[in-house]
Parts: sequence; C-alpha cells; structure tokens
Amino acid sequence: MFERFTKDAREVVRGAVASCQEAGGGTVGPEHLLLALLDREASRGSFALAALGLPVENRQPVREALDEARRRAGLSRADTDALADLGIDVTAIVSRVEEAHGVGAMSGDRPDRGRRTGRPGFGRDAKSVLETSLRIALAHRDRHIGDEHLLLALTARPGSSAEVLADHGVTHTSLTRVLYSEGEARAG
Repeated sequence: MFERFTKDAREVVRGAVASCQEAGGGTVGPEHLLLALLDREASRGSFALAALGLPVENRQPVREALDEARRRAGLSRADTDALADLGIDVTAIVSRVEEAHGVGAMSGDRPDRGRRTGRPGFGRDAKSVLETSLRIALAHRDRHIGDEHLLLALTARPGSSAEVLADHGVTHTSLTRVLYSEGEARAG
C-alpha cells in the first residue's frame, strides 16, 4: 500500500512516527497522524485545511484541543457525556490520576513505561486510518494516496481526531466538497 503514497503522505507518516517518539509513546495513533498533517504546508491537505479556515498559522487551537482529548485517554465528548449520564465525572478522574501520576498520565505517551527502544509501531486505529485512506482514494478514482486522503480518513472515522477537526469546521463533508468540487482539477 505504501508504494501508492505520495511524497506528502509519506511525510505525514514519518511525521506521525516522530510525533509519537517526541511524546514518548510506543504506538502511533490517529492523533499523531493529525498532528503531522497540521504541520504540513503547500500540500493538498494543507490547502484544504486553509480553505476551511485553518491556515498553518491558525492550527494551534486544534493542537491544544487534541492534547486535551489525549489527556482524557482519547475519550470523545460523546464518551465523556455517556459516562456522565452514568454518574462518572471524567474530568475528576483525569485530575485525580494526574495528581498521582503526573500530567498526561492517561494519554498513553509516558516515557517511563519501560518501552523498548526503536521506532514505535502503528496501533489498530492508525492502521485503520491508513486503510480507509486507500478506500477513499479508490472511491474517488485517484491513483495515489495523498495527505488529503489521510485527512479525509481521519474525518470519516469516529474518534477524538474527527471530533476535534469538526469542532474547527473540518468535517468529512466539507473536506470532500473542497477537494472534489466540480471543475477542480484533481491531482492523481
């Protein structure tokens, strides 16, 4: 599958691995892919984000919202609300865990967890994003998988990455409209 990735998509994958390593994590997740996408400039995905109101210089709030979701162990707002309906206050739990174990203890990116050295592997959710990006590219009859397909895949799957993007006006529908509007030449 990686032979179909464009240079931009490969850079996103490399950036996701680097983001995971910088955070001290052992497994690359969708959030690392999103962080790498937010760092991209002059790519099809970057232009789509800018068209939806997220130029490179305005992406910090997305990073902060993603960090906050990671502090909640990746629980979405829907998950948090469902637990609240059961009488479980996720914010209180996160606060207590962080008091005992330090900020970010629930994020999964803990350098002191005794992980082996070397490059982190891709978790199930990140692999699913990569597979979904292939399906999206094929559905649009694109011959290559670009960073825009990775971005579309992140918005197509439920989870904190899609939720954070949607909160900032980037949904699967809006991205598809920007990337595949009639009359726009498609990169292939």
